[in-house]
Amino acid sequence: MQTERERQFLAAEHQVELHSAHLKKELRLGDLVAIQILNIVGLAWIGIAAKLGPSHLMFWLSAMLLFYIPSGIVVAHLSTEMPLEGGIYQWAKLRYGPLVGFLAAMNIWLNCVTLISKIGIQSAGSISYAIGSGGEWLAGSKIAITGLTIVIIFGLTLVSVRGLSLGKWINNIGGMGVVFLFAAVIVVAIPRWFHADVAIAPVSFAFPALSLLNLNLLGKMGMGAFSGCDGVAIFAGECKDRDPGAMLSRSVWIAGPLISGIFILGTASVLTFNKPENVDVMLPIMQVLSLGAPSLKALASLLLVVTLLTGCSLSFSMTARLPMVAGWDHLLPAWYSKLHPRFRTPTGSILVVAAASFLFGMMANLSGGNQEAYQLLDNASGMFFALPYMIMFSIPLLAPGEKPSLRVRVAGVSGFMMALLYVLLSVIPVIDVSSSLGFTLKMIGVVLGFQIAGVAYFVTRRRKLLAQSSQ
Repeated sequence: MQTERERQFLAAEHQVELHSAHLKKELRLGDLVAIQILNIVGLAWIGIAAKLGPSHLMFWLSAMLLFYIPSGIVVAHLSTEMPLEGGIYQWAKLRYGPLVGFLAAMNIWLNCVTLISKIGIQSAGSISYAIGSGGEWLAGSKIAITGLTIVIIFGLTLVSVRGLSLGKWINNIGGMGVVFLFAAVIVVAIPRWFHADVAIAPVSFAFPALSLLNLNLLGKMGMGAFSGCDGVAIFAGECKDRDPGAMLSRSVWIAGPLISGIFILGTASVLTFNKPENVDVMLPIMQVLSLGAPSLKALASLLLVVTLLTGCSLSFSMTARLPMVAGWDHLLPAWYSKLHPRFRTPTGSILVVAAASFLFGMMANLSGGNQEAYQLLDNASGMFFALPYMIMFSIPLLAPGEKPSLRVRVAGVSGFMMALLYVLLSVIPVIDVSSSLGFTLKMIGVVLGFQIAGVAYFVTRRRKLLAQSSQ
């Protein structure tokens, strides 16, 4: 016999399914695997991991065991139980209530917006590598970065309005581009491995000394590098399979081994050409190819820009879906959820993402040096994502109505602790900045300020809705 809570849960789930019925069903299993690769494999993580030196291997393996595999287990469990458009937002809302769901969605939205906002900085740096000795000015030119940001965000907006009928092909190209770039780096490095012509030993089975910096990097290599397998769940209502939950789970396990191999071999390739202190944490792939295969530099630079653009296109699509589903629950104005009459995409939400991405990009561009601006955006983005991940991992452990297996609960504990480690240590910069204390205060102020603003908005919105319903 169903309890009142179970009846409410099923009724809320049914309402999401009714809204999702109006969306176009565009995604197949291969599309979801490409989304996994494009959403998880950040091009800078092998540079960050290379800061550990040869012992990066043990850290990657630890990150896989403590975070990536647990996140795959929990995402597969929740996707099977609640295969609903919106992913973590729906899981948190149905298990913990609207406020927790809203904060989870807000933080994921902020994460994606900050990722998109970095595209000008990243593209300028990549193009400067392609130009060579005469192009160094481009990477530090605020005018050039601003121009690139405007043009790129405008293009991403048009693609997002067109929808996943076009976007899925862009995602597939991006996923293949990521694999190709890392394959090129590995192929260039392999001859040096065999001839021992390396800057430093590429791998080692020894752990480095325990320190705040190393713990920070472990958190980044777990929560930072391996997060994102939940991204496919945001599009659950746009999957063609009759059982979207099962298809989402399969995509997680198919992409997993490939992603793990890319990170480990890619980091070893960076160390083949560079000592840890010389690694460019922003564009390590271009640094390796510039040293190991100069003739490929221009082609790789072009492909890198394409890959960055396709990744931002995916983030754009994901980000636009979250205000849409929040609008279904009347937590945002109705125009956030209004669909384009032809393409069935949330145009109002898309325009807000475009405006916010540009604003974040300009703030970072004007805040200081290029590397420092990148690091500030990168840390803030990761913290915005870590908070909803902590909510996600806690659902099998604490949420009412959950009856997970022991394996899922153990995975929840491991993933939660790794996400918590990331949050606590992300306020510490891993590169030289003008002021470490200033960097830390900026991080805390930005993240905490958004949480307070989110709660205040939610309370105000709910009061307004209650007042309207009582009239």
